[in-house]
Amino acid sequence: MADQRETIHELRQRVDQFVAERHWHTFHTPKNLAMALAIEAAELMEHFQWLEPEESRAVAHDPLKRAAAAEELADVICYALAMANELGIDVADAVRAKMIKNAQKYPADEFRGRWGAGDSRPTSD
Repeated sequence: MADQRETIHELRQRVDQFVAERHWHTFHTPKNLAMALAIEAAELMEHFQWLEPEESRAVAHDPLKRAAAAEELADVICYALAMANELGIDVADAVRAKMIKNAQKYPADEFRGRWGAGDSRPTSD
């Protein structure tokens, strides 16, 4: 898998090169990138709208549906990387910090098998 070979830095460079070659940096303001990211996320959601949970998981086993979802996911990731480029955010540091914050907010022993504080199910072992 390419995920094991290509770094976040390389992907950021690829996105930046694409944008630079088209002279699009002037359009890649944080506001515009946030809006584009939200639009692409909505397009990804369309592939799963109205599906039951198991139907949504089955997308992974349907080559055409999986490819369509992958294309939309790639758009989301490209805009997220463009946002990181524009704002000078280190993606690895941001994800690492967010996961530490999430681990504190949602301790595994308290939230295992539950979606959140409003979920009254007992924790699973």
